[in-house]
Amino acid sequence: MDPRIARSTLRVRGFHLDGYAHVNNARYLEFLEEGRWAYFEQQFDLAALFNQGLAAVAVNLNINYRRAAVIHDELEVLTSLASLSHRSAIIHQEINRVGDGKRVADADFTFVLLDTNTGKTLPIDGELRDTLRPYVLGETQTSE
Repeated sequence: MDPRIARSTLRVRGFHLDGYAHVNNARYLEFLEEGRWAYFEQQFDLAALFNQGLAAVAVNLNINYRRAAVIHDELEVLTSLASLSHRSAIIHQEINRVGDGKRVADADFTFVLLDTNTGKTLPIDGELRDTLRPYVLGETQTSE
């Protein structure tokens, strides 16, 4: 697998289910969040970023629910940086069932970088852009 893609796994538990005995739609947001944490932990030194006063802040999330996941399914969350613009970046994520490889959901998560000391968003340029650019899987590099 491409080293720019982070893989995390989880098992569907009873508390993830809704009254229809499949994973509640809101739980997928938690699965995706877990995947993003795994991505940042694998690709970057999170402690160093936090110590520099940087935070990735959600500004948009688009999710496609493809099929139901049920109790005891083992799921893998694949997470990668899809695109980078001057002010934001998009992380693409896929949730697949390990047993048969079927796609359960996919999502695009747009974030901005926040200076936690000032509360202001930061442009993604200079050294920061140079650091992130090699991680972009998508071919499109956009600018705003």
